[in-house]
Formats: sequence, C-alpha cells, structure tokens
Amino acid sequence: MRLPLTLLSLLGYICSLVSATALTYKLQPNEKACFFSYADQKGLKLAFYFAVQSGGSFDVDYSVVGPSEKVIMEGSKERQGDFVFTAKEQGEYRFCFNNEMSTFAEKMVDFEIAVENESRDAQLPSKQGTSPEQTSALEESILKVSRDLSTINRNQKYFRTRENRNMSTVKSTENRIFNFSVAESALMVSMAGLQVFIVRFFFQGARK
Repeated sequence: MRLPLTLLSLLGYICSLVSATALTYKLQPNEKACFFSYADQKGLKLAFYFAVQSGGSFDVDYSVVGPSEKVIMEGSKERQGDFVFTAKEQGEYRFCFNNEMSTFAEKMVDFEIAVENESRDAQLPSKQGTSPEQTSALEESILKVSRDLSTINRNQKYFRTRENRNMSTVKSTENRIFNFSVAESALMVSMAGLQVFIVRFFFQGARK
C-alpha cells in the first residue's frame, strides 16, 4: 500500500513543477493576437509550440517579447515552431501571432505555452519506511515517463497538424475541381447554343 501512495505523491510533486496552457485560436485577417505567461523567478524554462492548422498558406508571423520589451525570438511566414528558452528575468512574457499579411484568409492556430521549474532541490514527499534510494529510483522512473509522454504528445500534435493540412488541401482541390467542372459544363452548353444559332442563321440566310 505504501508504494502506490509514494508514486502518487511523486506524481503530484512533478506535476506541480509544470504549468501549461494549450489553446486553439482563430486568427482573423489583418489581426495581431498576443497571449501572456508569467515567470515568477529567473531560470524557469518556457516552452512555446505552435502550428497553423488551416487557412491561407498555413503560415503566420510570430514573436516572443520579454518583460523589458526585448524581442527574444521572432519569425515570419512560419508553419509551425517548437522552442524552449530560459527566462532571464522575472515578469510577463508576451507571445504574439500576426496575420496582417493576409487580407482575406483567416488562420486556425494551435499553440501551447508551458512554464517548467526544473529545480529538484525541494523536499520530496515520502512515506515512513521508504528508503531515499527507492524514492530516487521512483522519481527517475516517473521523470522518464513524463518525458516519454511529452514526446508522444508532440508527435500527436505533429500528425494532427499534418492531417488537418492534408484535409484542407483535399477540400480546396475538391472545390477547384467542382468549380472547374461547372465552368466546363457552362462553356459546353454555351458552345452548343452558339453552334445552333450559327446553323439557324446560315439556313435562314440561304432561304432568303
């Protein structure tokens, strides 16, 4: 009974070290949207992931700005990005997406902002009768599981992004084929009508 309780305590401890926000946002044409995350101390790891799921050429401009208005990173016409950086100062960090380059196309953007405290010096919860070696081994195992789950999560996001983009491409191709078929049918009907008109015009002229 003690081992499961220790595992639960360690899981709660590790989960408390990470705070994350995952959102999906529809970016309108000519819109700039910013989201904020607060680092309460220096040395925290900030992870920033985004992917354009649909709209236009699946690209967007982005920027990350620190508390002192210093640009930490930026890019233009990027389809997706996955970054990790260390907070060099305490304060509010701004993560912005810019769609001002698009006049008509709206973009659907998936993104995640995570703040992780990598400090492991805090006192780990433990149960009476559990040795430090057992606690350390359990902690390492749980951290490994946490890293593996993070990798699986990112792979799922990657495949989801590819699926959405491929679906958008299929829908766009389907619409183009349909529009081309309608235009082709209308042209054939117009040509047939024109041919009937010309033939009737020649016969009417011959009768005269």
